Amino acid sequence: MIKPSKDGKKTKAAKRLDELGISYELIRYGVDSGDLSAEHAADDMGLPYEVIYKTLVLRGDKTGVLEACIPAGFDLDTEALARLSGNGKVTMVNKNELFVLTGYVMGGCSPIKSGKQYPVYIYEDAANHEKIAVNAGERGLMFYMSPRDLGKAIKVQFGNIAKKKMDPA
Repeated sequence: MIKPSKDGKKTKAAKRLDELGISYELIRYGVDSGDLSAEHAADDMGLPYEVIYKTLVLRGDKTGVLEACIPAGFDLDTEALARLSGNGKVTMVNKNELFVLTGYVMGGCSPIKSGKQYPVYIYEDAANHEKIAVNAGERGLMFYMSPRDLGKAIKVQFGNIAKKKMDPA
């Protein structure tokens, strides 16, 4: 079940959406510091994996820092992201660099910035959903919004950048 945020606190990302006049719903989920996965967030919110998008921060060998948003239950296809972004290779940034680069901590990284905005690539299936959830700029808080509105807030490019995780069975 979706738990609306009632504390009235706004993150920098929420303030940015407000400035742009873009609608969203803020929803909270229980944070488990031992499990910062999108799957945990989806399970806690009672939403299907395919609408919960995690934000990953990477560095391309030609273009520099970029971000990828992929759904819970999927792994990033770094080769596909490299091709789509015009890079030969992309690698995850070191977690110690994350706050310096984005202003966010691991597990709380939003694709929406109030400062430096990096190119954002989103798994193409997001466009098929009425709403998706992306991090709102802190652990345990997500935006539930239209992917089209997300594209109005930041420049995004949709592409086939993820692969469904293999079933461990």
